[in-house]
Amino acid sequence: MNKPVSDGSRIQFFKTRIGKPAEATQPPVWKWLDGVLREAEEGRMVAEFVVREDMVNPMGTLHGGVASMILDEMCGMTVFGLGREFAYTSVNLNCDFLNPARTGEVVTATCEVIRAGKNIAHCACIITGESGKIVAKCTSNLLQIGLKIPV
Repeated sequence: MNKPVSDGSRIQFFKTRIGKPAEATQPPVWKWLDGVLREAEEGRMVAEFVVREDMVNPMGTLHGGVASMILDEMCGMTVFGLGREFAYTSVNLNCDFLNPARTGEVVTATCEVIRAGKNIAHCACIITGESGKIVAKCTSNLLQIGLKIPV
């Protein structure tokens, strides 16, 4: 059984990271994205990202692959925050790209765990632009794998 193994210590860790830049102990993808965590609750995370020149397509808007990376990273981080004994990995990532975000724009990613079952967690994540329009959104299923997370 994949039970919670902590008393909220992962969420407490995330709360200490609110408003701070990425650091060496965080995953390389997060450091490259240079996200800033704004909210951390069990089953819900919010972060902001500045759209940089190396994140855009030839039209100068957020590249779909980078948007997908943000969405996937947010889903994984939100599920990790549940405090489960075993790690999870993405099974799928169903993305819709709805509006552009331009270089220099700050986008906000909000992720929620919709259902956390015994073996599969289902998440939804939305990236919004400064105007409030949805830039991209996804749903994702993450599967428990046989890798225990060190306590």
